[in-house]
Amino acid sequence: MRHRHSTPPPPERLDVTSDGVRLAVYVSGRPDAPPLILVHGYPDSARVWDALRRELEPRYRVIAYDVRGAGASEAPKRRADYRLPQLARDLLAVADATCGTQPFHLVAHDWGSIQSWEAVTDPANAARIASFTSISGPCLDHVFRARTNFAQLLKSWYIAFFHLPLVPQLVWRLGGAALWPWWLRKTEGVRAPRDPDQLRNCINGLQLYRANFIARAWRPRERRTQIPVQFIVPRFDRYVTPALSVGVAQWLDRYRREIIDAPHWTVLRDATRIAARIERFIAWAQREPQPLADSEPHGQDVQVQEDTLERPLAEGV
Repeated sequence: MRHRHSTPPPPERLDVTSDGVRLAVYVSGRPDAPPLILVHGYPDSARVWDALRRELEPRYRVIAYDVRGAGASEAPKRRADYRLPQLARDLLAVADATCGTQPFHLVAHDWGSIQSWEAVTDPANAARIASFTSISGPCLDHVFRARTNFAQLLKSWYIAFFHLPLVPQLVWRLGGAALWPWWLRKTEGVRAPRDPDQLRNCINGLQLYRANFIARAWRPRERRTQIPVQFIVPRFDRYVTPALSVGVAQWLDRYRREIIDAPHWTVLRDATRIAARIERFIAWAQREPQPLADSEPHGQDVQVQEDTLERPLAEGV
């Protein structure tokens, strides 16, 4: 057990090159422990995982990285270099450099989760990824193949805004990035770690939307996986509503979906409880699945749980 007043050593910094782009990777925790990779969303960097990392370090070898364009990682100039297949190759490049051939657990939030689905639904990775915990990040192919999810997705006005030429960049430059910590305190009730690369994260990350959203809307693919999947679904998410993770059983094998009373950035606000859910799911995923009766859907082990976090939400959420 970690002493209350002890200060864990800072993560080891590595540089991993993926198709010519240098990615900043941060490794901490027990060297002999099971590896667990964290993938952040928009407009964050790997700093968003600081609190969760501290919770997981005693039992896992924790690996986080700044996705291309964010934090200390390089930013390619071409929009095409932010497409989902490339982002999946980035994840596997990080895994190759830090895990070798050892299977790893994957945890992702927001756009980190959206991009991770590309690797999770690739049959080539079925034995490589031991489990996937998705927090507030649906698979775009699943979303656009489900009509109810598509209707819900249209409520996300900011997606259309991010596709406008020049205007989003101007908003971020004229104070939006500087005000981002205030916005998180006001709407989410969280204090984000100071990120000196916030403006860079905001502007470069727009390419995630522009390179992938319309393409997936026009041609959603059939994407399935046998990797155990956990959905952590914040009930009060302003950006990714619970409806976007409904109806995905047809594409999955073993999965759990749990609704919690929390806002979008629950990884900042409720790190202890999120870590507990991750560990509980990993233990569940590692157990041998029980044989199902002939009348049950083959390969599906679904649990939908209502759970209330004890800490009160910020006013206005």
